[in-house]
Amino acid sequence: MKKIIFIITSIFISSCDLFTTRDAQPPEKPRSDYQTAFTPEILISNFINSLRDKDTENYLSCLSDPAFTDKIFAFLPSSEALAQFPALGNNWNKSNESQYMNNLKVKIPDELPITLILSNSSSSVHGDSITFVASYSLNVPLNETTIPTNYQGELIFELVRDSRFVWSIYFWQDIKRIDSPSWSELKGRFY
Repeated sequence: MKKIIFIITSIFISSCDLFTTRDAQPPEKPRSDYQTAFTPEILISNFINSLRDKDTENYLSCLSDPAFTDKIFAFLPSSEALAQFPALGNNWNKSNESQYMNNLKVKIPDELPITLILSNSSSSVHGDSITFVASYSLNVPLNETTIPTNYQGELIFELVRDSRFVWSIYFWQDIKRIDSPSWSELKGRFY
């Protein structure tokens, strides 16, 4: 009887490939290089990377969270965009940013990144916050030919370190350049 049980068990184990390794399954989406923003530099890098990856969750993580700071995120659009897209002036907040980003992502081919280049940047410290100013050049490879793909201007970020010692953007002002559409116009089109 013991021989029969041994033979049946041996056949069962060998037929199941119980002890063979299998190939790892590919990840469902690429790994993010998002890091906890313990420095303003990491925050800005996260912001740029979240756009490149079209990752709404990481993008929103760069904006202040009222659970950890008394600073509520606000966006001040360029005056030209506000005249063209009045919705930008209605207390624009993180929820609006989420809707804009999600609407934008579906109009961009999966394999193409959003490219943000910041230049001429400077920052100044004000107690527990930092003002970050930079020129931006934003390339959005849209499927639509009627909407511009390049946006330029100046941005002003007010950064705050929250109760977790994590930096985030609590205020964003967009300033249009005369010769190019502004980021505010892109937000207005995709809100």
